Amino acid sequence: MTSQTELADPKEQAQRFERVREAHQTETAEDYVELIADLIDANGEARVVDLAQRFGISHATVNKIITRLKKEGLVNSQPYRSLFLTEGGQKLAESCKRRHILVVKFLKCLGVSDENAEQDAEGVEHHVSEETLKAFQKFIDRSS
Repeated sequence: MTSQTELADPKEQAQRFERVREAHQTETAEDYVELIADLIDANGEARVVDLAQRFGISHATVNKIITRLKKEGLVNSQPYRSLFLTEGGQKLAESCKRRHILVVKFLKCLGVSDENAEQDAEGVEHHVSEETLKAFQKFIDRSS
C-alpha cells in the first residue's frame, strides 16, 4: 500500500534545508566561542589544550578551527598564550549561552532529566529560531 503524502512547495522546502545547512556551518564556531568564554570565566584563561580535552579531539583539530575563528574575527591569540574572544566573539558566546540555558530550562519543564536536557540542548540550541525561543520562554513562564 502506498502513502499519499503531499510534499511541501519545493522553494519552501529548499529554504528549510538551507537554514539547517547554515546552522551546521555556524555550529562549530558557536560551540568554540561558548566554551572559550566558559573557560575564561572559570579559569581566567582558555587554552588549546583545554579545548582539545573538553571536546575530545586533537590539538591539531583545535588549532585548525581556531585559525578559522581568527579569520572570522571571533578569536585572538598569540603564540604560547591563551585564547581571547574579540568583541564579536564575546557577543556570539553570550547569545549561545542564552539560547543554551533557555533550551535546557524548556526541556526540564517538559520533564526531561538534567543530564539529557543538557545533552539534547547541545544540538537543539544551534537550530532553533528566535520565534521558537520566544515560545519556549512563554511556556517556561507559564509553568513557573
